[in-house]
Amino acid sequence: MRRGIIRYTRWPAIGWVRFGSLRRLRPISPEWGFDRGLPLDRYYIEQFLQSNALDIRGHGLEIKEDLYSTRFGRDRITRVDILHPESGNPKATIVADLTRAGHLASETFDFIILTQTLNFIYDVRTVVGTLYRILKPGGTLLTTVSGISKISRGDLERWGHHWGFTSCSAERLFHEFFPAQNVRVEAHGNVLTSIAFLHGLSTRDLRQRELDYEDDDFQVLITIRAVKPEPTR
Repeated sequence: MRRGIIRYTRWPAIGWVRFGSLRRLRPISPEWGFDRGLPLDRYYIEQFLQSNALDIRGHGLEIKEDLYSTRFGRDRITRVDILHPESGNPKATIVADLTRAGHLASETFDFIILTQTLNFIYDVRTVVGTLYRILKPGGTLLTTVSGISKISRGDLERWGHHWGFTSCSAERLFHEFFPAQNVRVEAHGNVLTSIAFLHGLSTRDLRQRELDYEDDDFQVLITIRAVKPEPTR
């Protein structure tokens, strides 16, 4: 009798949930949603960079390609260097491993865009320390990391998929190098976008209000804006 009460006082009743297209053991899209439109994590990345577009100015650094620098920096940028950890990328102007980058000149860049990279580097503390060092005083680091996500199989096999972040772990990491008041960490996502992202759905599959609703208990993407302080006089 007690089981019956519990079952029928919940809605949907226990055992009555209809999963529809989601009741499957393989994702709807194995391509992160690129084959359906704009992937959900890319939506949050682009919203973050758009809201901080004025930080993208002067001499910048981006990983792998200058996709976001040129798109959001426009005529405010004077130069963009492209960093890649190994040779073979024709777009790269700097070949360097950020965990062993003592040869990179300090205080060089006005901005650094580092999207979806730290998840695949084991020694993240060394990387953030390097990024802090090579930023000019007053320069801005714009970083995004995955929270709730499937494993990136290609990255796992190439250099490892080591971390899934939370806003808490991101704050602790960046506060080790940047003053707390110079760091803004935000989490993006909700239970619906988490499920949709794991299934490889895109922004075309959801409504705008569903994309923009934020529930801190379901962190699909974490964004970090960190500014290197100016020297005190």
